[in-house]
Parts: sequence; structure tokens; C-alpha cells
Amino acid sequence: MRTKIIHNLVVPFAICFLVALALYPDTTLDPQKYSTEGLELDFNISSDVAMVEPVAEQKEEVVFTPYLGKSFEGFKEALAFKESQGNYFTVNTFGYLGKYQFGKETLKMIGVYNPNQFLANPELQEKAFIAYSQRNKWILRKDISRFVGKTIAGIEVTESGMLAAAHLAGAGSVKKFLRSYGENNFADGFGTTVSYYMKRFSGYNTSFIEADRKAKVSI
Repeated sequence: MRTKIIHNLVVPFAICFLVALALYPDTTLDPQKYSTEGLELDFNISSDVAMVEPVAEQKEEVVFTPYLGKSFEGFKEALAFKESQGNYFTVNTFGYLGKYQFGKETLKMIGVYNPNQFLANPELQEKAFIAYSQRNKWILRKDISRFVGKTIAGIEVTESGMLAAAHLAGAGSVKKFLRSYGENNFADGFGTTVSYYMKRFSGYNTSFIEADRKAKVSI
């Protein structure tokens, strides 16, 4: 009888003890118990059997152009992106060249006679843009004084809008648009109009451009 009582006490106690160990393990670790001292460990694997995960193909880094606002640099880059997506080395279906899409006759007017040299030379293209803008500003100087600040065909006239439209269609077409109060609205081969450029490129700071009747590119 006594043995049975002891058995009935010990068994439940042992079960409770095991449950307590499972629920509340001893979290203190003795570093000596886990030492690798004296063991020969070699983690080098020959290259012919190594399981190496393939490296994903590196994507081309995307370079973001800083926000240039309504500065002159902003004007140039916005216009260039519309013309060619900023590509110095492109030629369109009508034969217009480079970042700013110059025609060969326009290039001759500003002193560039070798289209291939022009297409391969970004610095020359930037100089050509400045020279052509200077010529256009001189041609449009009276119209700039007369029309800037006015609204024509629902568009507020600005100097930068006029220069952009002159780059697209020539200063003469801009004069016709302004003096006809929007009735004469030239469109290029792609259907892009003077009024569209006047609106899209309005409000930039183009005071950097000095009007020059005979501006040419110096190579």
C-alpha cells in the first residue's frame, strides 16, 4: 500500500518536471561546452563541386537628370528631350541631326559644313544651339518687345516660347504666328505647331542668350 502511494506521488511529479523543462528551458549557455578546440574543421569546397547561386544580371544604372527648373539649362534640356530625347548621335527620318535636330542648311548658316563631324561632336552641337538661338533672338528682337506678356490664341507669349518655336520652324514662322494673332500656325513634318512649342516651352530664363545677327560656331 505504501509503495503504491509513493508511486502515485512520484509519477505526477516527474511528469510536471519534464513539462517544466520543455516550457522553460535553461537559456544560460556554457561556452566551454560548445568549444571547437581540437576539432579539424575545413570549410573549403573545390570549385567544381561548389553550389554557387547564379548572380543576377546587373541592370544598367539609371542616371536621373537633376531638376533644372526654369533655368536656361532647363530650357535646353527640355527642348533637346522633345527633339531627340537628348541623343547627340541620332538622325531622324527627315535627315535632321543630333540632340537639337539641326537641318544641314541651318548648320551652314551658322558655320558648320561637315554634318558627320557635327553629329560626332557633342560640344559642337551645344555651340550650334547657342549660335542659332542668338540669331533667332536678333531676328525676333522687335517681336519680343512687342508681344511678350500678351496672350495670343490662348497662349501667354514668352521669350523662351518664341525661341523654342523659332528653333522648330524658323524665326519667320514665329513672326507670322504672332502678327496674325495665331491665324498662321506653321506645323512641321510631324504635325508639331508653332503654338505648341510656344506653350510647351514658355517661362524659361533665356536672358543668357545675347541677340547676335551674325552668330556662328567657332570650332
